[in-house]
Amino acid sequence: MTEAASAEAQARLDLAAALRTASRMGLGEGICNHFSAEVPGRPGHFLINPQGLHWSEVTPADLVLLDAQGRKLAGRHEVEPTAFFIHGAAHRSKPTAKCVLHTHMPFATTLTVVLGGRLEPVSQTALKFHGRDAYDDAYNGLALDAAEGERIVSGLSNADILFLANHGVIVTGPRIDVAFDDLYYLERACQLQVLGSTTGMPLRLVPEAVAKKTAHQMRGDDTQARLHFTALKRLLDRDEPGWDRAD
Repeated sequence: MTEAASAEAQARLDLAAALRTASRMGLGEGICNHFSAEVPGRPGHFLINPQGLHWSEVTPADLVLLDAQGRKLAGRHEVEPTAFFIHGAAHRSKPTAKCVLHTHMPFATTLTVVLGGRLEPVSQTALKFHGRDAYDDAYNGLALDAAEGERIVSGLSNADILFLANHGVIVTGPRIDVAFDDLYYLERACQLQVLGSTTGMPLRLVPEAVAKKTAHQMRGDDTQARLHFTALKRLLDRDEPGWDRAD
């Protein structure tokens, strides 16, 4: 296997693992939402999950290869028509977004359906995202054209995490494992905030200086993200034999 083929095979494996694991965690919604990743060493070439398959059944062989314009280059399945308007725009406009994860996961999406919803610095987990999040407060319906996709992802210019009003979230990262780690902890942070709000008691906000300090302490080392994702793949090996089928 050539180096390029090996890099694509690993990307396929990791993206399938992300989709399967997100399903196990209840972060998917029917057969909607999409995960995409640039093939390492092949700028302008992206893998994305196909139309019609539940995340829990996707294997590396099922992923579809697209170019930067959303044209299918390889794959036995089709891609949902709206899938690449958001993902393509994110990959094209943000070079560091090698992986783009879009979900309607319940607790994060809850913050998008309340007026003025924001991820607040109320938990240590939330501080992982301090200064890294942005908000699109204008819901315009389905992203059915390139212009709407580009409008939406413009909010990612200075952020890794984008909350979409009345819709869901987008998480971007330099690698699949890093992006997935963020996706997981983002939902946990939102869950704590939503549950805390239901008590009727005031949320305990972390002071800005402490929030900044803690966020800085959490950045710069992706060891935990790498180890987390490796552990999640071990769970797939244990519980879902055949998940990594490449043909």
